[in-house]
Amino acid sequence: MEQVDEQHIREPGRVVLDITAADEDTIREVMAGLQRQWTTSGITPVWRTPGEAGVKARMYADIRHPGTMT
Repeated sequence: MEQVDEQHIREPGRVVLDITAADEDTIREVMAGLQRQWTTSGITPVWRTPGEAGVKARMYADIRHPGTMT
């Protein structure tokens, strides 16, 4: 996984979320829910790391702004 770039967290309210779930459907549902709550980078690619359980994704969010989905 890449290091967190300072541009994504340089202001209060901006976060980087590393998400791990058992399967792709679950992780995509979580990302969709976060997107409804706040402005985010959207549904991002999902990957598996050999030897580690589950699937992973990274999402960027700005909790100062409401989401765009209803």
